[in-house]
Amino acid sequence: MFETYYDLMRRQGISRRSFVKFCSLTAASLGLGEAGAQQIATAMQIKPRTPVIWLHGLECTCCSESFIRSSHPLAKDVVLSMISLDYSDTLMAAAGHQAEAALEETIAKYKGNYILAVEGNPPLADDGIYCIPGGKPFVEKLRHAAKDAKAIISWGSCASWGCVQAAKPNPTQATPVHKVITDKPIIKVPGCPPIAEVMTGIVTYILTFDRLPDMDAQGRPKMFYSQRVHDKCYRRPHFDAGQFVEHFDDAGARQGYCLYKMGCKGPTTYNACSATRWNEGLSFPIQAGHGCIGCSEDDFWDKGGFYNHLTSVQIPGLGGAEGTADKIGLTAAIGAGAAIAAHAAVTAIKQARSRNANDQISTVER
Repeated sequence: MFETYYDLMRRQGISRRSFVKFCSLTAASLGLGEAGAQQIATAMQIKPRTPVIWLHGLECTCCSESFIRSSHPLAKDVVLSMISLDYSDTLMAAAGHQAEAALEETIAKYKGNYILAVEGNPPLADDGIYCIPGGKPFVEKLRHAAKDAKAIISWGSCASWGCVQAAKPNPTQATPVHKVITDKPIIKVPGCPPIAEVMTGIVTYILTFDRLPDMDAQGRPKMFYSQRVHDKCYRRPHFDAGQFVEHFDDAGARQGYCLYKMGCKGPTTYNACSATRWNEGLSFPIQAGHGCIGCSEDDFWDKGGFYNHLTSVQIPGLGGAEGTADKIGLTAAIGAGAAIAAHAAVTAIKQARSRNANDQISTVER
C-alpha cells in the first residue's frame, strides 16, 4: 500500500484545516481558483508521492537557495509532503558513495516515474572535464539520470539558457539542458534565480495534475511567464507619461519614476516578478530602485549585461511602431500639450456662450 501526500501530512501532525489552507494557497498562487483548490486536495489524497532526483551542474546554487525560501506553499511542505526528494547533493544528508548509491537506487526503482530537476548546465568541452560530480563528468550523469525520467525541470537561467557560464566566449562550452537532452519533455523555469513561489507552484501543479502546465513557444509555463515585468509594474504610469529616472537618486528616482532610461529590461522580460514579487511578496528589484536586468531571458548576459539600454520597445497605443524612451516622452508631451490646448479652446467657447447668454438676458430685462 503506497503512502499519499495527505497520509504523510497527517502522520506529521498537520491538521485537516491546515491541509485545506495549504491547497487554497497553492491554488491561488497558480491562479486556479476555488475549483483548483478542490482538485489539488483530491489529488493529494489519492496519489502516491512522486520521487524526484535533483542534479547540480555548473551553477551557484541560487535556485536551491530560492526554493527553500518559498512561503506559498512552504518549501518544507513541498519537499517533505509532496515529493520524495531521493537525491540532491546539496540538500541531502548523505555524501560520497552513499549519495551516489541513493541516486542509482531511485533510477532503478522508479524507472519512468521520477521527475528529474536540473540546476545548472553541463560543460561539453574536453569531454566535460570542467564539472566532475561523483567522479564522472556532469554531462554523463545528466544523460544517465534523464534516460528513464518521466519529465525534466530546468531550474533557472543556467539550465534553461546557459546564463553566465555560456556567455561569450564560453571556453567550457557550457550548454543548456534542452540542447543535450532532446527526447524528454522539458519545462524551463528561467530566472537568476527563479522566484521561490514560481518554483514550488510548478512542482505542485505537476505532481497534482500529473502533467506539465501549458507552456509558451520557448517551453516556459504560461501561468508565470505569459506577461512582461513591464505589464504589471507599478511604475508603468510614469513610463506612459514619459517620466523617467535620468540618474540614480535624482529627483525622478525619489518620486518613483520609470527606470527605462537606466537600462531596465522590464519591457522585454517575461516573468512574474512585478506580480508575485520576492520575500513573501514584499518587493522586487524595480521596487527596490534598480531596473530589471532581464535575467529570465535567453542570452541576457550577452545582450549588453546589466546597464546597456534597450534601443527600442513596442509601445502600446502607438500603432505598434517602435519607440524609444525619448520618443515616448515627446509623444506624451505632445499629447499633454494637445489636451491642454483642447481644454483651453472648450473653456473659451463656454465662456463666450456664457457672455452671449448674459447679454441676451440683459437686453430682455431692459
